Amino acid sequence: METPPSELRGRVVLVTGAAKRIGRAIALRLANDGARVAIHYHTSRSEALETARACGDAPVFAANLESVAEIEALFTAVAAHFGRLDGLVNNAARFTRLDPLALTEADWDFIHSVNLKSVFFCCQQAARLMHGRGGGRIVNLSSLGGLRPWPEHVPYCASKAGVIMLTRALARAWAPQITVNSVAPGVIDFDDLTDRARAMVRETPARRAGTAEEVADAVAYFLAAPGFITGQVLAVDGGLSLR
Repeated sequence: METPPSELRGRVVLVTGAAKRIGRAIALRLANDGARVAIHYHTSRSEALETARACGDAPVFAANLESVAEIEALFTAVAAHFGRLDGLVNNAARFTRLDPLALTEADWDFIHSVNLKSVFFCCQQAARLMHGRGGGRIVNLSSLGGLRPWPEHVPYCASKAGVIMLTRALARAWAPQITVNSVAPGVIDFDDLTDRARAMVRETPARRAGTAEEVADAVAYFLAAPGFITGQVLAVDGGLSLR
């Protein structure tokens, strides 16, 4: 078995939405690299416990990220358990497909409350802990939808574009102690691709969909990267954003 890289070994990293899909892959990758992973979930408790077991019995933390009070309690619990926080991965997100003419206020808030609002307040709570220990690393999951307009996913695209600008603004606000970067996945295959997603794969220069593990590789890179790398957006999309 390979020795875990010294850059992540022993670091405490919270991954939001870590129970399934990309979040699970990120948690597994970080644990394999020697990080001490905190598994966040909202409703997917059984999947979160399964991911935690695969991460060496990592602790799990429940929170509804729509609530700032629950976000604050989440970070208090993580800090109490580990004594510190070195990294945050904002992965939790929602995705809907709606005609923009039919969008309601509730539809908009459903997406933005988690995809953008919670990302800021998670960053804020993490930064308060990190500033007390000399700094840290934050990685926000954005999306190809934050780089390209998808007409049937207007709130999602707006929220993910917001994550990109939030990343850049916070990178300036908190430098040099804390780096803030973003990973923007393209089409990631979980054996449930829609017809639209398969059409996007055909347009992808790499001629295939990506994997959750490839997204996790990019996240791990930013968590271990030098402090001189901040405010960046890395598209993990097989070149689709170039089209």
